[in-house]
Amino acid sequence: MSRQVFLYDPPDRFVAGTVGLPGRRTFFLQATAGPRVTSVALEKTQVAALAERMDELLDEVVRRSGGNASVPAVAPGEVSDTRPLDTPVEEEFRVGTMALAWDGDEQRMIVEAQALVELDADSEEDLAEAEERLLQDEENGPPMLRVRLTGAQARAFAKRALDVVNAGRPPCPLCSLPLDPEGHVCPRQNGYRRGA
Repeated sequence: MSRQVFLYDPPDRFVAGTVGLPGRRTFFLQATAGPRVTSVALEKTQVAALAERMDELLDEVVRRSGGNASVPAVAPGEVSDTRPLDTPVEEEFRVGTMALAWDGDEQRMIVEAQALVELDADSEEDLAEAEERLLQDEENGPPMLRVRLTGAQARAFAKRALDVVNAGRPPCPLCSLPLDPEGHVCPRQNGYRRGA
């Protein structure tokens, strides 16, 4: 079966968002261009890592260009997006591997999110070899979302993604564990932490 690549160059909209209540949220990346909408599911930690690395890469581009790159230092207000995900949210695949790159010629951030794949291997060496073959297989690899963003779009994505990650359950002021809406048993108030 040939690889399915969902290409957005450029997207009308590329955002991170959630479905569900805090503590039970499902995180998505969603790219939109005209009537086309692609939503891929991923973990909260993946969203946070993507946003942080994107900001770091953009900062490095600005540093190396001596400030001459078309990358704003902060997310411009005119491209900020606070709307919810477009509905219906239909998961194309669950993200396993992500990659970021900067195209200096086009002045674009390239974001790739590849589907999670289960690999069978008898040893660590076999597993590494299978992973390498999978990554190199352009024709028959797993589905992939590929998005090309301007520097301003990338800054706006990173800011929103971090806001979405941080909009979850507030931490307990004593133990820093998340506070649940139905209550919280705080280990600091009980004086000990129970073993699992």
